[in-house]
Amino acid sequence: MRNIIVSLLLFVATVLTAQEVQVDQQYICPPCNSTCDTSTYSKPGVCSHCNMVLVRKDLSKTIAFYLQDGVEVLDFAGPMEVFAYSGYEVFTVSEHKKPIQSQGILTVLPDYSIEDAPKADILAFFGGNAQKAYKNPKVVEWVQKQTNIQYHFSVCTGAFVLAEAGILDGQVATTFHNALQGLRENYPKVDVRSNVRFVDNGNVITTAGISAGIDGALHLVAKLQGINAAKRTAYYMEYDNWGLDNGLVLSGDNPYTERISTEDLKTYTGSYQYKNEATLSLELDSKGQLYAMVDNTAYPIYYESEDLFSDVGGEPVFFKRNSTGEIIGYALTSEGKLFGKLE
Repeated sequence: MRNIIVSLLLFVATVLTAQEVQVDQQYICPPCNSTCDTSTYSKPGVCSHCNMVLVRKDLSKTIAFYLQDGVEVLDFAGPMEVFAYSGYEVFTVSEHKKPIQSQGILTVLPDYSIEDAPKADILAFFGGNAQKAYKNPKVVEWVQKQTNIQYHFSVCTGAFVLAEAGILDGQVATTFHNALQGLRENYPKVDVRSNVRFVDNGNVITTAGISAGIDGALHLVAKLQGINAAKRTAYYMEYDNWGLDNGLVLSGDNPYTERISTEDLKTYTGSYQYKNEATLSLELDSKGQLYAMVDNTAYPIYYESEDLFSDVGGEPVFFKRNSTGEIIGYALTSEGKLFGKLE
């Protein structure tokens, strides 16, 4: 599973003004088990060897997915999709390297055992026969011995692993709806909440059951890379039902607090010139997302700052105003061709 790679993405998070900016960062190819895994680049773009979209090195993370026999497929597969598309290296760990069965259907060969697993930035745990993990002293001890972990993440009854290891002591948490009472009764030091898709304590994120893991993973991407990176991943996965603010965020780094208002976004709606003498229409949906309608297909346009937006591929879109402040069109570079707004 280490060869899960990125296929679309990166965002314009390094562009913070309405001017094109070159940022002095190192960029790397997402891991694809090829020679380019060790290559570094000085600017954004694609890998010259495998054509993968490059990831900023300081934003790249390694994530250990602990899987036990009987683990729920969507519990881990949903977040795995999110993290892979977002440019992170995901590897699997289990008590042993023997094949495990997810729900008795899918056979998974773990990359590592708890004896030889490398250090990870993020540890993730999942439901489905979770007692196989949290009632195993060897597994709990392994969790407790992991040092310098940036984030602990759980889906469904994977929260019980974190609770058993003491990581949820004094924290607010959630889990699968049928397991909420069990978490309360067995771990009284944990403040267990219901009716939330995820709970973010800062460095510990727990989610409700099964599909809620996708929401929690997107939230973690938003914390690490910005809200637009998470939106791009959700768009690429066609996860249209993802709703912002559908979790309980208790940390100071809430990625949803600074957003442009729907009223301000209306300023940019309307018909515009487009390439090859065509036109496009910028419209707002019911969730306040700006879309470019081209040939009856909707492509989201993401707000960055001031009059700077970005498209689904991370390319900048510069809106232009006249002397009275009215939007008169957009350009694809700061001083490029103006595609005018139509009356």
